[in-house]
Amino acid sequence: MSQSQLQSPRLLEQMRATLRARHYSLRTEGTYLGWVKRFILFHGKRHPRDLSVQAVQQFLSHLAVEGHVAASTQSQALSAILFLYQQVLKQDIGWLHDVVRAKQPQRLPVILTRDEVAAVLRHLSGTPWIMATLLYGAGLRLMECLRLRVKDLDFTYNQIVVRDGKGQKDRVTILPQHVKAALQQHLLDVQHLHTQDLEAGGGGVYLPYALERKYPNAHHEWVWQYIFPAARLSRDPRTGSVRRHHTHKLVLQRAVHAAVRKANIAKPASCHTLRYAWT
Repeated sequence: MSQSQLQSPRLLEQMRATLRARHYSLRTEGTYLGWVKRFILFHGKRHPRDLSVQAVQQFLSHLAVEGHVAASTQSQALSAILFLYQQVLKQDIGWLHDVVRAKQPQRLPVILTRDEVAAVLRHLSGTPWIMATLLYGAGLRLMECLRLRVKDLDFTYNQIVVRDGKGQKDRVTILPQHVKAALQQHLLDVQHLHTQDLEAGGGGVYLPYALERKYPNAHHEWVWQYIFPAARLSRDPRTGSVRRHHTHKLVLQRAVHAAVRKANIAKPASCHTLRYAWT
């Protein structure tokens, strides 16, 4: 058996299993695996166990010097490699002293005035308007908004519970009054779609942290459904199950980008900009 066969896919599958055991998101899983693949290829497909701390420093410095990556990208690669050594290989690679650090850009944040936010929202309608209003009015991050479930809304107390936010922390934020009526009507439409899925033999949704094994029928319940479901069913890459996931982030990103252009705002505003305006 060749060296490459020994290290792949076994090592990557081991890392994938470790990531899932620690409840990392699918997006983080793909990113970390991608960096580890690049690290292995950079060193001629040698097994990471046979590499020294200098090999890690060499790879990270290469990203900064030859690859001209951003500081955040270099940090992301470092996190992936540290996870590999510390959590998968159970190996201490020592302290990284001689890494050439990518330059951290000093950029001012893009800030929209209230009038500019209002102009952007006027050029949105339907579900994108609801989502964008929640980003601005409730201070939600993009993925926090997309991952909201029915049970996370409290119309009586005008609250939204954000589950597993940044740093895997929960928090409570306000439910803006001016979006309540549209959101309630939206939920009626979503519930109708969920009923159709159930009648077609589907209606299941992804549940985190093995809750599906603990509560076998919960994935069909209304309270666990995504508030902003995708238009089409998709196959879960983890389990192979065909389900209705939440709306893809590009749906809102493209809608906001188009609204900014239509509002004639000469700023590189984005979904993050709407949330930043809330603070």
